[in-house]
Amino acid sequence: MQLKITNTFTKDLPADPLLENTRRQVSGACYSYVTPKTTKKPQLVHTADEVASVLGITEIDLKSEEFLNIFTGNTILKNTTPYAMCYGGHQFGNWAGQLGDGRAINLTEVEHDNKKWTLQLKGAGETPYSRTADGLAVLRSSVREYLCSEAMFHLGVPTTRALSLGLSGDEVLRDVLYDGHPDYEKGAIVCRVSPTFLRFGSYEIHSSRKDYNTLKTLVDYTITQHFPEITSRNKEDYLQFFKAVTDKTLEMIIHWQRVGFVHGVMNTDNMSILGLTIDYGPYGWLEGYDFDWTPNTTDKQHKRYRFGNQPNIGLWNLLQLANALFPLIEDAAALEEILNGYNEEFHQKYEQMMKSKLGLTTDNTSDKELIKELESNLHLSETDMTIFYRNLSNINKNNPITDDTSFLASVLDSFYNPEEITGTVLERWEKWFKSYTQRLQEETITDQERKIAMDTVNPKYVLRNYMSQLAIDAADKGDYSLLDKLYMMLKNPYKEQQEYQKWFAKRPEWARHKVGCSMLSCSS
Repeated sequence: MQLKITNTFTKDLPADPLLENTRRQVSGACYSYVTPKTTKKPQLVHTADEVASVLGITEIDLKSEEFLNIFTGNTILKNTTPYAMCYGGHQFGNWAGQLGDGRAINLTEVEHDNKKWTLQLKGAGETPYSRTADGLAVLRSSVREYLCSEAMFHLGVPTTRALSLGLSGDEVLRDVLYDGHPDYEKGAIVCRVSPTFLRFGSYEIHSSRKDYNTLKTLVDYTITQHFPEITSRNKEDYLQFFKAVTDKTLEMIIHWQRVGFVHGVMNTDNMSILGLTIDYGPYGWLEGYDFDWTPNTTDKQHKRYRFGNQPNIGLWNLLQLANALFPLIEDAAALEEILNGYNEEFHQKYEQMMKSKLGLTTDNTSDKELIKELESNLHLSETDMTIFYRNLSNINKNNPITDDTSFLASVLDSFYNPEEITGTVLERWEKWFKSYTQRLQEETITDQERKIAMDTVNPKYVLRNYMSQLAIDAADKGDYSLLDKLYMMLKNPYKEQQEYQKWFAKRPEWARHKVGCSMLSCSS
C-alpha cells in the first residue's frame, strides 16, 4: 500500500520522545510517541470506500492483509512513528488540566490530491494520557462513531470521517451504565480521518502552564498548515486566526441545529480548531422536538449540553480559547469584539437557516415571529423533528385552512400522540399554519420548486439511536448486514430512497427507554 507520508506534525512541533505508553504529565511538548497495542485476532468489519479514495487507498488495498494489520494497530507504516496528542480542556465548565489522547493514536499524516489528512486509530491502546483507563474501545461505541462520522458528512455537516471499523479480537471490560456491574465486550478499533485533530484544549494546556513559546509554535504551525490565507505572524494575524476559528465553529453549530444533532459532550477538548464535529460519544438526534434534551446521562441533571444550549456553549468555549490565545494578542477589546460578533452572526445565520427549512426565500419582518411560534408549537406535544420538517414541504400554499384538522394532514405522522392535538393546542397550530400559508403566498416560486429546495436542507434519514443500537446488536452476533444497509442509506439522506422507507419513522415505543436508544453514557 503506497501512501504519501508527510508527518508535518511530528516534524514541526516539540515532542515528548519517550516510546513508552506510560501515564504521566507531559510538559513542553505537543505530542508523545506511542506504540499501538498488538491485537489478538484482528478482523475488518467495514471499510468506507469513499474515504479510502480520498486518501489514495485502492479497493485492492482495502482487502489486503497489510491494510488489516495497519488499521488495527498491528503493523506500523514505514518511516512513521505513531503519536498521541497532548491537550487539556474544560469539562462541564471546569478546568480539568491535562487530558490528551487517552485512547487515540495518530498513525501518520498523508497527502493525496494536494490535501493532507491525519489517520488516527481510536481504541488502539494506552498512551501517556490514558490516566486510569486502558486506551481501548468496544464494538458498541465504535459502530456508533463509524456510522455517525459518515452520516454527518453526507448531511453536509462539518465533521471528521471514518475509514475503517475493525475488531481487535480482545475483550474489553466496561461498565456501560456506571452502576457497578461491568461486563466484557468485544474490543474494536476505528480509523478516524481529519485534516487535523487539534482541539481548543491543545492551546489551552500550554497557556495554562504559561508555556507561551510552545503555544506560539503550535499556533504558528496551525496557521501555516490549515489557515494559509493568513500570511504573517503578528497580533493582527492571530486575531484573524481566532476570527476564522469562530466562524467555522458557528457554521458547524448552525448545521447541528438544522438537522437536530446533539453532540452531548461539548467540552473544550472536544472542539475542533477547524470547526469539525469531533469525538462521537453520547450524541443523538432529536426524536421529540425539545430544546432541553441531552443524550448524555452524565449531563442529565444540569443539561449543560442540551440541544437548545449548543450555540451558547459554542460561545463559552470560544471564550476559553480567546483566554488561551490572549498572551499572543494582548488585546482584550479586539477579542471581545469577535466574541460579540458571534452572537450577532448566530441570530442572523440561524434565522436564514430556519427560513431555508421553511422554504422562504424572500424577506419579511414577520419571519422571526413565525419561526418563534413554530418552535413554541413544536414543544406543545411530542413531535418528531425530522419527520415534521421533511413533510412540511408537501404543504400546498393555495389550500385554505379550515376549522378541522385537515391542515395537519401533511405533518400528522410527526406527532407521537396525534390525539393530543385538540383544544388550545389545535388552535395554536391552526393559527400558525394560517400565518405560514399566507407567508408562502408572498413567495414567487411554485410549490414544487419550494419542495425541492426544502428537501435539500431537511433530511429524510438521520442516524437515530435505536437504528445504531439495532446494528450494534446484530454486529455483536457477527451479522454486519444492517450496519452496511444503514451505511448505504445514510450516504443519501436527502433522497427519497423508497427501499429504506421503513426507516423514515418515529422512534418505536420499545426504544424509548432502552439502553443505547435514548440517553447514553460517556463510557466507550
